[in-house]
Amino acid sequence: MVLMILVTGATGTIGSDVVRRLAARGEKVRALTRDPDRAPLPPGVEAARGHPRDLGAVASAMAGADAAFLVGVFGPEDADSDRGMAAAARAAGVRRLVKLSAISAGDPRTGLGGIAHGHGERAVRESGLEWVILRPSAFASNTLRWAQALRSGEPVPNMLGSGRQGVVDPRDVAEIAVAALAGPGHAGRTYTLTGPETLSPRDQAATLGEVLGRRVELRDLTPPQTRELLVASGWSEEAAEGMLRSVRFVAEGGNAVVTGDVAEVLGRPARTYREWAEDHQGAFGGDGG
Repeated sequence: MVLMILVTGATGTIGSDVVRRLAARGEKVRALTRDPDRAPLPPGVEAARGHPRDLGAVASAMAGADAAFLVGVFGPEDADSDRGMAAAARAAGVRRLVKLSAISAGDPRTGLGGIAHGHGERAVRESGLEWVILRPSAFASNTLRWAQALRSGEPVPNMLGSGRQGVVDPRDVAEIAVAALAGPGHAGRTYTLTGPETLSPRDQAATLGEVLGRRVELRDLTPPQTRELLVASGWSEEAAEGMLRSVRFVAEGGNAVVTGDVAEVLGRPARTYREWAEDHQGAFGGDGG
């Protein structure tokens, strides 16, 4: 049976890969995006204009869908977007919701994003629909933020100290999202998705340096320096303070977690950070693609 699956956050790191994988399976895919004319969608994917905060657009996009992938938290102003999307899905007769959450969601020590994800998870669980929740750890792709500093020959700012995380390849997260959206056996499950080991920023820098064949240096930031950097980048004071709480949580070991959920769902080991770096070295000026 071919399903109609709505993907919100369809041009983001996970959403765009979910769209590609579903389309390759032959599923009908509708992609919710703020700018359909510029969205790089695969052939045959239906584009729907809107944002998870725009409940009218969400309601229209949900019409006729069998399942929906919810990417609802982008900042403090989006804290209730999951609840709105879940209500729209129920009204439209959607059968299954898969929510992209975050590791340690709901723990107040994780900051505003973690708290908002906790509210979103509750909305999905209370929706009356089939639900699956994905709680990924830090994405390997987060180190793409290092590319500009590396190209400039500058140390990479490190706000996490020596905090270790079960860094996960976003391709594994997308693959599991597709299985949860289009396959059986996942309803009512909450998967905590990590890589096979915990890594500190210096571990990642050392691995990336080996892959690129050059040293990757880090510059440790104090909390005031982190706040200054965030605000200079356009963050509000409230959002920056929330991020500092999350940074402290990670630095103190709160995300030093490894699970076997990726292997359980995919039937193979989780990809390592080294595998991700080797496949993306071109983004850092290396020889790969």
